[in-house]
Amino acid sequence: MATLADIIESHLKKLIAMAGDEIEIRRCDVAEQFDCVPSQINYVLETRFTPQRGYVVESRRGGGGYIRITRYVVQGHSALEEIFEEIGGRIAPEKADSLLLRLVDGGMLNRRTAVLIRALLKEETDGLESPVDQIVRAKLLRAMLRMAKQK
Repeated sequence: MATLADIIESHLKKLIAMAGDEIEIRRCDVAEQFDCVPSQINYVLETRFTPQRGYVVESRRGGGGYIRITRYVVQGHSALEEIFEEIGGRIAPEKADSLLLRLVDGGMLNRRTAVLIRALLKEETDGLESPVDQIVRAKLLRAMLRMAKQK
C-alpha cells in the first residue's frame, strides 16, 4: 500500500511530466489538497526530489512564495560518459540506487533492467570490506550500463 509520501511524489511527478520538466507549486496548496501538514510536503521534496534523483528544488518564502521543481535528464551523445563520471572510481549503494532510479525516470533504462542491475550489485558486493565494495560496485555498474546501452 502506498504511503502519503508516495502519493504526493507520484502526483508531483505527473505534474512535472505534463508541464515539461518544471513546475511551480505552493506548499500550502499541495498540503491542503492532500489534507496534510506543510512539513509533509517538505519531507517529500527533501527525500524524493534530490539532485541525485535528477531534480533541483528552489523555494521563495513570503506571501507570494513558491517552490519550483525542475527535472533534469542527462541526454545526448555524452550521456553515458557523464554517468560514468558521476559513478567515479567508487559508489555507495544509496548513490547507485538513486542513479538507477534517475535513469529509469529519464527513460534511459527500463525498470526491469534497473532491478536486475541492483540485485546483481547487491549480490556481488555484500560481504566485501569497505572501500573494496564501493570500487567493485562502480566497476560492475559501469559494465552493466555499457551492456544495457548496447541493446
